[in-house]
Amino acid sequence: MTYEQALIELAGPDASGRLRGYAAIFGDADLAGDIIEPGAFTASVVTRGSSGIRMLWQHDPARPVGTWTLIREDRTGLYVEGRLALRTQAGHEAAELIAAGALDGLSIGFKTKLARRAVGPVRRRLVTIDLWEISLVTFPMQERARLTGRAGLARRRDERLPASSSPRQKRLAVPA
Repeated sequence: MTYEQALIELAGPDASGRLRGYAAIFGDADLAGDIIEPGAFTASVVTRGSSGIRMLWQHDPARPVGTWTLIREDRTGLYVEGRLALRTQAGHEAAELIAAGALDGLSIGFKTKLARRAVGPVRRRLVTIDLWEISLVTFPMQERARLTGRAGLARRRDERLPASSSPRQKRLAVPA
């Protein structure tokens, strides 16, 4: 299985553990030189559905941390919404690390079904991907999809973080 990683725009987790973001951004080369094409996830998302694609901690199949409730492609990339399992140790730990700003990435675990050789610094254009899981990770590979905000377990929705608390906000590449 191949692991493709992307930082995410993460809204949350809120008090119920809900989160959302982009697990992949179309057209942007990752650090390995792969570009994911629009439509690459369609077949596996239709076949497996959101409930068939696991939410894991750092790609560890023994550490599920929640469930994905929505997975869809839009013009930006692979948009996801999910809910952390806050009554589990792993889910609660993930929520706390996200709220603290220590964890802000998503990574996809997949098998390449169809790829085209690319030219220059881009190694491959991934055309069809068999998506197995989306993990919360510390070190993602896609650089342009960045965290835009976090609202810890006790943070009010209307409370704003100071600009200095999230220096990556200036390099935002995905819509909020």
